[in-house]
Amino acid sequence: MLTLASASPQRRAILAQLGVEFEVVVPQVEELTDGDPRSTVVENAVRKARAVQGELVLAADTEVVLDGRVFGKAASEEEAELFLRRLSGRTHEVWGGLALRNGGNERTASAVTRVRFRRLEAADLAWYIGTGEWRDRAGAYAIQGRGAALVEEIEGDFWNVVGLPVAELVRLAPDLLA
Repeated sequence: MLTLASASPQRRAILAQLGVEFEVVVPQVEELTDGDPRSTVVENAVRKARAVQGELVLAADTEVVLDGRVFGKAASEEEAELFLRRLSGRTHEVWGGLALRNGGNERTASAVTRVRFRRLEAADLAWYIGTGEWRDRAGAYAIQGRGAALVEEIEGDFWNVVGLPVAELVRLAPDLLA
C-alpha cells in the first residue's frame, strides 16, 4: 500500500478521487524556502519521503513564486492580504515537486503551472481574507475553493495548483492507477 507523506487534505482528496489506496503519515521535516523553485520543491518532497517509514512512499511539495520570490503560507491576515495584493493582476508560477520512494529506489518529478489573477479590488481582498480559506495555503489562496474567484487564467496542470501534479504522478508511477 502507498504511504502518503503529507498532512495535506487536498493531496488526500486527489489520491482518493483517483482511486488510489493509501495511508497517511505526516512527516516532520524542515522545509527549504530559498533557492531555485524547481530544486526546492523536489528537495522538500525528497526530505518528506525519507522522513517516513514504508515500502512505497509518496511525498509532494508546492510553492507559489512571483518574480523569483517564494510565497509560502501566510502567517497572518495582514501577510495574506500582502501576498494577494502582489499577485493581483499578475501571472505567477506554482511549482510542484514529487518524490516516490520504492524500497531503496527514489524517483522525482516536478511541474510548473502559470496562474494569472484578475485585478483584485479592496472588496475582493476583504471578502477572500474573511473566508479564512487562505490559511495553510501556499500563496494564501486555494484555487479549488473560493480562491477560484481570484483567478483569471491558468496554463498547465490545475491539480498541481491544488497540491499534487497528477500528470507527473501518473508518469512517475503509472502502476498506482492499476
